[in-house]
Amino acid sequence: MGSIAKKILEEHIVEGKYEVGEEIGIRIDQTVTQDATGTMAYLQFEAMGLDKVKTELSVSVVDHNTLQTDFKNPDDHRYLQSVAAKYGIKFSRPGNGIIHQVFLERFSRPGKTLIGSDSHTPTAGGTGAIAIGAGGLDVAVAMGGGPFYLKTPTIVGVKLTGELKDYVSAKDVILEVLRRIGVKGGVGKILEYYGPGIKTLSVPERATITNMGAETGATTSIFPSDEITKEFLKLQDREDQWVEIPEGTNEDFDEIIEINLSELEPLVAKPHSPGNVVPLSELYGTTVDQVAIGSCTNSSLKDMLTVATLLKGRKIHQNTVLGISPGSRQVLMHLSKTGGLTDMISAGARLLETACGPCIGMGFAPKTNATTVRTFNRNFLGRSGTKSAQAYLVSPEVAVAAAIFGEFTDPRKLGDYPKIEMPSSIEIDDSLILEPADKPEEVEIMRGPNIAPLPEFQPVPEDFIGTKVLLKVEDNITTDHIMPAGAEILPLRSNLPKISEHVFEQVDPSFPKRALESKENGGGLIIGGENYGQGSSREHAALAPMYLGVKFVLTKSFARIHRDNLVNFGILPLTFSNSADYDKINDNDVLEIKGVRNALENNEKIIVRNVTQGFEIETTYDLSERERQIVLTGGKLSYTVAST
Repeated sequence: MGSIAKKILEEHIVEGKYEVGEEIGIRIDQTVTQDATGTMAYLQFEAMGLDKVKTELSVSVVDHNTLQTDFKNPDDHRYLQSVAAKYGIKFSRPGNGIIHQVFLERFSRPGKTLIGSDSHTPTAGGTGAIAIGAGGLDVAVAMGGGPFYLKTPTIVGVKLTGELKDYVSAKDVILEVLRRIGVKGGVGKILEYYGPGIKTLSVPERATITNMGAETGATTSIFPSDEITKEFLKLQDREDQWVEIPEGTNEDFDEIIEINLSELEPLVAKPHSPGNVVPLSELYGTTVDQVAIGSCTNSSLKDMLTVATLLKGRKIHQNTVLGISPGSRQVLMHLSKTGGLTDMISAGARLLETACGPCIGMGFAPKTNATTVRTFNRNFLGRSGTKSAQAYLVSPEVAVAAAIFGEFTDPRKLGDYPKIEMPSSIEIDDSLILEPADKPEEVEIMRGPNIAPLPEFQPVPEDFIGTKVLLKVEDNITTDHIMPAGAEILPLRSNLPKISEHVFEQVDPSFPKRALESKENGGGLIIGGENYGQGSSREHAALAPMYLGVKFVLTKSFARIHRDNLVNFGILPLTFSNSADYDKINDNDVLEIKGVRNALENNEKIIVRNVTQGFEIETTYDLSERERQIVLTGGKLSYTVAST
């Protein structure tokens, strides 16, 4: 039988050979974008000068920037709709739902390859697809027919046995994985689920697990395609798209993790990391001020029916506020027709839009110093919109119990666990998914005043001279630290000069100004610890520093997507040969690299000299020949245009 991830990858290889650690280029069948990253991705696609996307399917979803406080977001929506119509892309309109829930329901297919400009694209792995999060430029190139490149990953088999107990859910499965391997334990790996326990999990439950596998740093996560997958696709009137992909066995994996579902208890990720996982019982009695249920992790119909049933006939605690975001219009319509929506509203829940909303800091921010309990996938500092808030990640069942009792408590206090019967049929209404134009040549691209032109991408010079250490940061710095989200900043995603004013503002508000001052005098660099750039795929976390003159980033290690994004925008990602050298460098030290261009051209060692303190540091750069050429050219867009 073999590993299903290996099977799909090998079927799609167009460059290289399947060998762990070696670079391969794979053919991409499908792409998906959301509006916060999609605007820049489509500007980059336009710059390639193509008439139409070359994928089997490309979808553009509006779900992040739906809070319309001025013209910026609606202008971007208009731009995205016109681009989709012109270039052969399906367009999911605002209100149709969250990117990964919509894609899971209407487009995900077993055996296909998908990349998306969002780190939680692996959600589609719940249906047996290789689905990978990537930077917007990588997605743009794939839409143009180019391969997607990655280092051949190690495949970790996650063997599930037993069956979940009442009030223990799929969210607890992935929290258990995070408890075991942490937020960087999946780097360079694919998590592939198998074993008798998978037969107890529906596709939405599987998708919860693959979605949040992104928090381990994994390349992707995947389940087999079996009769349960077929049942899900049949409900979506897509049974003809099902293909069987049998699960692997112990012999098919490089590593094995075994989880007995029967032994799991409700778990919680404490602030400020998805990997800070403890048993719920450790937090019993902790007051809860706010509860938010939804996000691409836990907003499926199964999740929402469970929440509605548990809330029926109850009232939320007088000191706790509850907000609920159904994952798609399809889910919302079913809740409305079957009474689930009434149960939620009657309990005192505030109904939020079918969008990312509070998960990305777009509204429903908690009060000062709040304890906010969320069914989301990330709880980074300040991501909720309130920097002083303490955000905890839980299952929908634990979230409902917290809302009812106003504190962390055993959800079994809610009584007998509801056995949710999924409908045998559901209304399919794709009227908010627009098809591309029949006459694309007649479509005019609509650009609002907030959409700024792409910057010029400069090739690497002969030397880096006078490069100043602008910032030194610790381990596990996230892309939220580098390029924050939220209602103030997300609308600037199509305006690079404006959004660059917010780089690292949660860490050091003076960073953008200091970086610009250094830009004309040798530029700047950033010193980082382990797992630098974990979290979101947002390429602005590389693009904006490039705009501010950052020449290279020197760290103990990088998260995969951010490292790729740095390469894509011509920023050299270096790592310490000796991690102890990290401690020797101070803020504002001036570093130089003589002959950097020559070293990259010839794949030679790069020595960084600390001019301020008078010593040298040996570095490494794990770049393929193709990646070195991208950096030398000044970024992937210049490289791609020059290659076509």
